[in-house]
Amino acid sequence: MDYKKFLYEQKKRDKALKSKATKVIVKEIRFGPQTDAHDYEFKKKHAIKFLSEGAKLKAFVFFKGRSIVFKEQGQILLLKLAQDLEDYGKVEQMPRLEGKRMTMFISPKKGK
Repeated sequence: MDYKKFLYEQKKRDKALKSKATKVIVKEIRFGPQTDAHDYEFKKKHAIKFLSEGAKLKAFVFFKGRSIVFKEQGQILLLKLAQDLEDYGKVEQMPRLEGKRMTMFISPKKGK
């Protein structure tokens, strides 16, 4: 077998494998620690849409300036979101504070 032909076949195989691989899409939703009920519902609707499309969801609460004192409110907000979205996805990572961001990951359910 010719070496060039071997390289060509190998590239062809690699390309076929790469095309079959699934790409993970991560969508983000940002909240403030004192997000209003209407804003929460609006963003929850978007989260449901993202999860039903099969994308992972990264929900985070961003604390600006001195609002870091409302850590509990941010955690309550993310846990409420997780509870509201339990029909559409499951929590992959519980809320965790990293610097000025509290982050939570939700992955879509397979049936949806």
